[in-house]
Amino acid sequence: MEPKKVTAPRLTPIRLADLTEDATPDFRRGERYDGVRYSRATADGLELSGTDFVECEFDGASFNETQLRGAGFRDCVLAEVYAPVLRASRSSLRDVEIRNPRWGSAELYESGWQSVRLDGGKLDYVNLRGAKLVDVQISDCIIGELDLGSCTATRLALSNCTIGSLDFSGARLKDVDLRGTGFRSVSGLGSLTGLVIDDDQLTLLAPLLAAHLGITVA
Repeated sequence: MEPKKVTAPRLTPIRLADLTEDATPDFRRGERYDGVRYSRATADGLELSGTDFVECEFDGASFNETQLRGAGFRDCVLAEVYAPVLRASRSSLRDVEIRNPRWGSAELYESGWQSVRLDGGKLDYVNLRGAKLVDVQISDCIIGELDLGSCTATRLALSNCTIGSLDFSGARLKDVDLRGTGFRSVSGLGSLTGLVIDDDQLTLLAPLLAAHLGITVA
């Protein structure tokens, strides 16, 4: 029998040109910002719920305690974004590249990610409960805790990452590729249908799966 083919994330390259530089941005809630490059911008503590960013580039921006609930990012590049506390529940990311983020607690529950690439960085806790993830690639990233409980994930790949704990409780998965990523623990063992793992990961999961199914290995 031939092995099942895994469909990789379908990612749209981000090409930004003729951006306007804004050294002292005046971000406001509910506004729309198009075609702007922000270098070392600070939005700490601002109320930016419902704000939209289209074809924007952020280089070294700080979003600590910024309220980004329901905010939208489309055709954007977010590089070296810093946020000990990231508040972006129900936000929308479409055709976005995130490079080397430094996030502490990232509240991204019930958000929507489509064609998103996240490369590098260190994230302490990422809450994607109830999120909808389509065509997402996360690579070379250190994540303390990744909560994917009750999410819907299609063509999600985690490549060469180091993850402390993974939670798939209640998740619906299709073509979720975990091969090549290291992790210490996994919860939500009843929701792993659609997950792709390698031999080493199977060895790690075997005793957990046995306990979950009530199997005694003597």
